[in-house]
Order: sequence, then C-alpha cells, then structure tokens
Amino acid sequence: MIAYAPAAFFFLLCGIGVLRDRRQFSNAVLLGIAVSFLALALIAELRRAPTLVAELAVALIALFPTAGTVALVWFLLSNGLTMIRKEGRRPANLLSLLAGLGILGLIALFAAAVITESERIGILAATALLVVGYISFLFVCFVGYAFLYQRHHPRGDVDFVVVLGSGLIGGERVPPLLASRLERGRQVFEKQAARGNPPVLITSGGQGPDEKLPESHAMADYLVERGFPAEHLEREDRSRTTEENLLFSKAIMEQAKPDYRCVIVTNNFHAFRAALMARKTDVSGQVFGSPTARYYWPSATIREFAAVFLSHKLVNLGICGFLAVCGLLAATFGPE
Repeated sequence: MIAYAPAAFFFLLCGIGVLRDRRQFSNAVLLGIAVSFLALALIAELRRAPTLVAELAVALIALFPTAGTVALVWFLLSNGLTMIRKEGRRPANLLSLLAGLGILGLIALFAAAVITESERIGILAATALLVVGYISFLFVCFVGYAFLYQRHHPRGDVDFVVVLGSGLIGGERVPPLLASRLERGRQVFEKQAARGNPPVLITSGGQGPDEKLPESHAMADYLVERGFPAEHLEREDRSRTTEENLLFSKAIMEQAKPDYRCVIVTNNFHAFRAALMARKTDVSGQVFGSPTARYYWPSATIREFAAVFLSHKLVNLGICGFLAVCGLLAATFGPE
C-alpha cells in the first residue's frame, strides 16, 4: 500500500484545492501528479501479476508511446488541414498543424542523432524532449481538468447569466460559435425561470474596429428576435477582452446586487480559462461551456492552453529556459 501513498497525498491536495475554489490551475497540476503516481504504482504491481498478464501489460506499455505518437501526429496534421480548409490560414487556425509538424521535427532530430551517432545532437534531442515533455504534461493536466470542470454544474439560484462575446460576421451578424453561447445562456435562464427565479442575462462585448455595432447589442438582438424576454436583458458594451468582459459585467452585477451569484457562459474550449480569469477578477460565479464543432476544438484548446501557460510565464518559461540552457551547456562542453 505504501506505493499508493504519493498518489493519495496529491489526490488529497487536489481535493482540498477543489473545495477551496475549483477555478485554479494548481488543481489541474496536482491532479496530473496524482494520476502519474497512481500509474507508476499500478505498473509496480505488475510484478505480482501472473507471468502472461505481466508480459502482455509490459508489451502494451512499450507499444503505447510509438502507437500513440503516430496517432497523435496524424490527428494533428489532418485537423490542421481541416482548419485551414474551413477557417482559413489565420495564425490561430494553424496551431494543431504546427504542433504535429513540431512532433515530426523532434522525431527527425532523434533520427539524426542515431544516424550520425552524434552525442551532441543526441543531447540536444533529449533536451528538446524534456522541454516538450514538461509542456505536454501541463497540457494534459489542462485538458483533463478542463473536461472534469465542465462536468460540474453549480446548483442553486443565480442572479445573472453572463454570455461572453466572440466577434461578429461582417461586423454585425452573430456567428455559429457565438450563437452556441447564446443558446446555452438561454437554457440556463429558462431552467432558472422554471424555478421561479428568472435571472438577468448580460450580453458582454464591445465594438471592435471592424464591427458596425457592439457585440453585446447584436447578441441581445439575436435573443430578442427568437423570443427572449427583453426585460431580462442587460448589455455590457465596453469590453474588448475576456478580462474586460468579466470586469465590466461584474460592475453591472455589483451595482444591482452586491451579493450576486452568476453563471458565465462561453464555448467549452474556453470555459476553464474563463473560469481562471473569473477567479482572478473576483467574479462570484462558475463557467458553463457550450458545444463547439469538433474540428475547431483542437486548435482552440491549444490556443487556450498557450494563454494559460504564458499567464504563468515566470515559472514556465523559467523551467523551460533552465532545461534548454543545461542541454546547450552539455552539448557544448560534452563529448564530441
């Protein structure tokens, strides 16, 4: 049982963090560490298993990195091409393609080290693997915890439903991505109204330089045209970023009811980062995610993770930089 102690310890820390506030990235990291220790403990238990079972498990564990890498590269490349075909060649749409090409580049670096038998190239490849491994671990933590976060729906009454804006088509029309948020916001409103406590729905979004009207106005018009009661709508039309969405909506809510409780609605790929931002801005509410087209999810999730990663740049870039410097020093002063 002692082998499971580290996993139990980190599961306990994660549980405490969730009880304090589930909107913390540290919860995701603690959960990832706990699952890693649990996996190591289960692998250690293989020595007690029957020989055939142990050999089969070892073979599967050995094959998983190769098969998993091939599948991941194929998925990222194909998704990247789909994104280009359907969404265009904007940098944000290229992330899954670039991730797949990056993995291929790392494999090529290791292949070069083997072919040339160069220890320096081998050290550089190992260093790159360490950096990629660190980032990949955080990414898996992010995706896993984000999935769990969205499974929990806060109970009880809420006073406000805040729907975050995401840009308009042609500067005036609500796109499918934003329509998904508005429909989820309507669902939350209707569930609350059915309990006798109809909240105020706040559409949040200002006017961009290429937009003919504020996003919040187009969002409100979209809902009213589909039968939503206009008297339960409020427009927040100054914000340009997610942080401003939350800050300006918070001001509206606090002015109406200082002890308010709200639900924030965005797309599922954006929900966990929005929750982290809600905690940072001290907004009293959790985040609901609305459905997103499957092909859009990978690149959007990578983009969201990158934003979270860079929001802790001192720690994350510091660790990556330390690993890189150590590898460069080893390659420079190591054996030929």
